[in-house]
Amino acid sequence: MEQKTKAILVGVYQNNYQDFMISLDELFYLAEACDIEVVDKVTQKLSRMNPSCYIGAGKIQEVRTLMDENDADVAIFNDELSPSQIRNLEKALGRRVIDRTMLILDIFAQRARTREAQLQVEIAKLQYMLPRLIRLGESMDRQGGGAGLKNRGAGETRLELDRRKIEDKISRLTKELEILVLQRQNQRKMRKKKELRGVALVGYTNAGKSTVMNAMVDLFNGSADKQVFEKNMLFATLETSVRSIKLPDNKSFLLTDTVGFINKLPHHLVKAFRSTLEEVTEADMLIHVVDYANPHYKDQMEVTRETLSKLGANHIPVVYVYNKMDLVDELEKVNDKNNCIYISAKKREGVDLLINAICANIFKEYVFCRMLIPYDKGEVLAYLNSNASVKAAVYESQGILVDVECKESDYERYKHYIK
Repeated sequence: MEQKTKAILVGVYQNNYQDFMISLDELFYLAEACDIEVVDKVTQKLSRMNPSCYIGAGKIQEVRTLMDENDADVAIFNDELSPSQIRNLEKALGRRVIDRTMLILDIFAQRARTREAQLQVEIAKLQYMLPRLIRLGESMDRQGGGAGLKNRGAGETRLELDRRKIEDKISRLTKELEILVLQRQNQRKMRKKKELRGVALVGYTNAGKSTVMNAMVDLFNGSADKQVFEKNMLFATLETSVRSIKLPDNKSFLLTDTVGFINKLPHHLVKAFRSTLEEVTEADMLIHVVDYANPHYKDQMEVTRETLSKLGANHIPVVYVYNKMDLVDELEKVNDKNNCIYISAKKREGVDLLINAICANIFKEYVFCRMLIPYDKGEVLAYLNSNASVKAAVYESQGILVDVECKESDYERYKHYIK
């Protein structure tokens, strides 16, 4: 059996100790998601981070002692470290040092399944690595001479060569990603032409977005192959999945499951996943899924709101879905506003209320009318039966009199049949 990597967690707090401990607990779960065993943690209060080593000299010795005692392989720091901080800490500790950003990038790299997600993660990792290339030993000293720029290639350091290789790789991967981004943009254009409304599931990682999607797919599609992967773990879903939901009254919309957010989400990832996250900014409505059973759900909601604001999606109508109510002992409703719904997606409870809220938000332009369809225009009636909600039909001498609820565009298209 392969032995797990052992780690010591290290964090610095400046003001709010409670928020800091929430963040450190989250770091523990991130390490767990990477199959790393956390054997201890070290904290320090500082008025400002130590610019050279993140923590003070005394704490460095404390971390080293704990690592020796627990035979730990790595020290994981709760903030993004500068290249010089990583170099100084690794020298002082004699062990590998990684920061919160690198840990999240590693999880993303392990979980990426589609080519688009793999490209996005690899670009983010390379962008993170670029300023952190560290010269190792004399072998990276300048290898040759050459004055001016003519012979620059022969005199480049190993570090510069490595940097150029990474930049070239980023450029190559970005071009490949751009092709996939273009395909995604074309798909969105096709949906707009078909007047398909878009609803995006957003929220903190592990809030239950994929479970909500599967509950809706299960209710209205009933096809097992349309289910998306769901698991009780951080960042179980990295791929953006889109499913068509057709309701019994023939109203249809596209439901998008997106990557979850987290506190201190690395900016490299936000930048690399921007094309995927455009699915959020292009949506007609957002479903903000909240892990109601998590004691820190309010903080997680705030992180999600801030991330949506950075993406430029804070103008889109939102319905707040407080999920996992089956795990809450006493249901204390946050408020009684119309945009708040309490559900248990796992137990399929309250999903009907969510559907009602979606319909109220994205199908406002539907028109209720009465049409008289001539008997020789059977294709019109067939279209309405498939794409609108026919409430009643009466056969009369001149044709079929129908009460129908339809899209505004269909109303304009067939308004000459209005009775």
